[in-house]
Parts: sequence; C-alpha cells; structure tokens
Amino acid sequence: MKIICVGRNYADHARELKNDVPSSPVIFLKPDTALLKDGKPFYLPDHLGEIHHELEIVLRICKNGKHISEKFAPDYYDQIGLGIDFTARTLQNELKTKGLPWELAKAFDSSAVLGDLVPKNELAAGNWELELFINDEPRQHGNTADMLFSFNHIISFVSRYFSLRQGDLIYTGTPAGVGPVRIGDRLVGKLNGKQLLDFEVK
Repeated sequence: MKIICVGRNYADHARELKNDVPSSPVIFLKPDTALLKDGKPFYLPDHLGEIHHELEIVLRICKNGKHISEKFAPDYYDQIGLGIDFTARTLQNELKTKGLPWELAKAFDSSAVLGDLVPKNELAAGNWELELFINDEPRQHGNTADMLFSFNHIISFVSRYFSLRQGDLIYTGTPAGVGPVRIGDRLVGKLNGKQLLDFEVK
C-alpha cells in the first residue's frame, strides 16, 4: 500500500507558503508507517519542530492500473474520505532551502491521518467542500472547484510513473489556512457538511 500525496494543488495554499503555483502536479510519497486511522490520537513528536495540519480529500484506489487515461480514471477509485497531511514545517523549510528532499518533514510516523471513507456514489456529483475545525473553531475551508489538478488528472499523471495498486491512498492537496497544532487540540474534518474526521493531538 502506497500513500501518494499532491503538494500545492490549491493556488491559495501555494501562495500562503510563498511557493510558485505549479504547472504540473507536485508528487511525494509517505510510507505505510505514516498511516494513522480509526480516530487514534496523534502524538506530537518533540524533535521535529513546528507541526502543521493540512486537510485533504483522500481517494482510495480500488483496482490495479498504470498509464491510465483521464477518461477511465473514475473507475480506479471507489471511496473518498478526509485526511491530514501533517508537515514538520520548520524542518521542511530548512530542507527546501538546502535543495534537499522533503521526506523527513513529510513522511514521519503517523503523519498521514485518515478519517472515515465513504463510497463515492454517496456524494452528489459536482464540487465538494472540505472544512477543518480545531477546538470547534474553523481553520481551513476549500472547494474542489479551486483545485489546480482534478482527481482524474492526478490519477492519470501518477499512474504514468507509479503503478497503482488496490488499497493505495491518494491525498489530493490542501487549501489555504494551514497552521501549527498543539497538545490538547481536537481536529474535526467535514466533507460537504458530513463529519469524516475526528481525533486529538496528545
């Protein structure tokens, strides 16, 4: 099982971190040890500096494929959910300054939180809203209409480089509003008003 992540997929988020808006998807991977699910708490690592939340829509791949055409991409995912791509922001900025890979800041244990998954046919067609609340206060809000690269484009693009396997997860990017989490925070995520994510930071 692979965890495939898309960076800078919302222009407002790219700008808030003073990054260029990309012309093609920015892709990175997390190992399976990064996965945190079933509402288990996230234990804040004390050696990685400031940890930022990034709320994302997650796609679950349902069958194997490679070199997938965009028009067939909808056949390759069957469930949708919400997740958090935790990022060690201080460390990431240091790595970027040196021109080094991001893995130490992105792929650490429990850095890919996964909430509940729902069948995609339970969601009405069209644009979807994602919202993150921390301690009942709104922190992130986005709409898939603002994504630079659609789900179908992401699946097609990624499958040209990595064969997709059943059970793989694709984290599709975060809107603006990212920021640090602290011990005691409770994070709740909603997709089109339906709560799919709920966990605490310890």
